[in-house]
Amino acid sequence: MALELSAKVRPATVAIVGRPNVGKSALFNRLAGKRLAIVDDEPGVTRDRLYALVEWNGRTFSVIDTAGIDPGVSGGDDMARQTRAQAEIAANEADVIVFVVDAAAGLSPLDDDVVHIMRKTRRPVILAANKAESERVKLQVPGEFARLGFGEPIVVSALHGEGTGDLLDAIVERLPPESAIPADETELALAIVGRPNVGKSSLLNALLGEERTIVSHEAGTTRDAIDTLFTFHEHTIRLIDTAGVWRRIKHHGSIEYYASLRSLGAIARCDIAILVIDSMQGVLDQDRRLAGMVLEERKGLVIVANKWDLALQQDGEFKQNELVEVIHENIPFASFAPVTFLSALTKRRLGSLMPLVMRIATNLDRRIPTAQLNTVIRDATYAHQPPNSSGRPLRIYYAAQVAIHPPLFIFHCNDPDLLTNSYKRFLENTLRSNFDFEGVPLGLEFRARRELEVRK
Repeated sequence: MALELSAKVRPATVAIVGRPNVGKSALFNRLAGKRLAIVDDEPGVTRDRLYALVEWNGRTFSVIDTAGIDPGVSGGDDMARQTRAQAEIAANEADVIVFVVDAAAGLSPLDDDVVHIMRKTRRPVILAANKAESERVKLQVPGEFARLGFGEPIVVSALHGEGTGDLLDAIVERLPPESAIPADETELALAIVGRPNVGKSSLLNALLGEERTIVSHEAGTTRDAIDTLFTFHEHTIRLIDTAGVWRRIKHHGSIEYYASLRSLGAIARCDIAILVIDSMQGVLDQDRRLAGMVLEERKGLVIVANKWDLALQQDGEFKQNELVEVIHENIPFASFAPVTFLSALTKRRLGSLMPLVMRIATNLDRRIPTAQLNTVIRDATYAHQPPNSSGRPLRIYYAAQVAIHPPLFIFHCNDPDLLTNSYKRFLENTLRSNFDFEGVPLGLEFRARRELEVRK
């Protein structure tokens, strides 16, 4: 099996840092161009660490929202400690830091805690003064925040979108050069991702102990990352481990944020992500977020339900097909991802994982002949008529696969605006039902083609 792998580019990471209630989530949503984070006037509302890919002036980078300090924590010392922990993690892991302050409220002692960490870091820091909706506030910003030592603040209003273009310009100017990781043509990169304590380290150790013929450790491109190379049936496998990093930070919120940064870097470098979940707990919100990160990065995905031995001891024998349906119902956007149940600790059913991985590797590079593809699409559109808007039906003239790893299909049609989400899902399901794309995200793009060109 030939694995046609290209060099992998790690996107730069931009962390939005600041004390609670300065508008970090609102700014995150504005930069991302869509409402991804929950925004509320109460401090500490956002408990989930979110990320989004942003493109500006030809550069693509990841933006991380670091909100989420628990408002229920009592005592100023605890809150200050958690604020410092968040800032310290961002300083160590992000390529560029956007330090957000409240222009309307002015400086706060908690801002000073963040400043103390920022001054020690070698990462570029951009000071963004948010909530500058009035002219009076805009005028007082330079003098209010000059003593922080991060240069002149960029005045923004996340609420109205003012100043965000200047902020994005400043971010792009400070991004490090894009770096590609050269990969051997036959090397397959796997990232093991998951919540803390689901058994990622145990799975890595089990794979190396069970399947290895040649094992070596090689420093990765991300800070503090160690890749492990081993062979499986004459294929070179690079394991990118995100496990073992949780011990560094003792605070629960910081652990989740640190996990997001490390998982994002690992997912960006891999070909296939192994998402490990706990069979005893089922699918949780963070599992869904990680699955979403994998698919947004357009990587192959296999779901591993670990600790299967404990689940059997508690409730007896399960029907695995029913459990697979439950998992897919909880992660509906990844219903094409295969699920395997195993115990990394006892190595029960461990042998089911790598054959699945290699099958997904083949599917990533699957190329469908154009004639066969158009026959399938034509029959599907005859059986299920395209949507019709005001008497004007969508017409698909021609389809072609233009890329692999992952597969990308271009549909030439009369008007892409006539396409509905449900019909796009129908076409994707048609491709999946006729061709083996298990575990692989599919890209479907629709382009307008004039009827005159079609007649010619």
